[in-house]
Amino acid sequence: MTHVHAPRGGAPVGFITELDGVEAASVIYLRLWSDGPKGKHAVRQDFETSLGKMHGHKALTSFEDLYGLCALHGRRPLMRHAVNCKCVGADEACFANFIAAAATGQREDAMMIATLLVRPDFAPVITGLARDFGLTLMRMNVQAPRTMTSASKGQPGSGLQAQHPVTLH
Repeated sequence: MTHVHAPRGGAPVGFITELDGVEAASVIYLRLWSDGPKGKHAVRQDFETSLGKMHGHKALTSFEDLYGLCALHGRRPLMRHAVNCKCVGADEACFANFIAAAATGQREDAMMIATLLVRPDFAPVITGLARDFGLTLMRMNVQAPRTMTSASKGQPGSGLQAQHPVTLH
């Protein structure tokens, strides 16, 4: 008998509407950034619109560095759901909790969560980046979504699946 299991980290553990604003935004930006050039453009525009050109660029750089280190030094590729998916996967929930813990000054908890995402020697580096990114989201005053729309098709990015999260649905 063969059992089909969702890839490790991709199992749904909740809904995006159950997350607070910072956690939901963390998941949505992670999904968008992983989704290819159009998603990356949307993230850039959102940061610049909310924070202005200079602060938006700084926020984008912090997020790019965080994402890049997670992809390059991750324990395994992060699993993700499509941009417009209503559920949250285990890896996405871990990422969201990591950002929220770092942003609210819970450094020890954030460091512990970081070791689930990357090699332990990179935990302090990504924890600092997560703090910066989370504080940026707080400055942007992001709100948790009440509903999810299908404005995006949620098409996975092309060609870099070995280094980037995998879309489940």
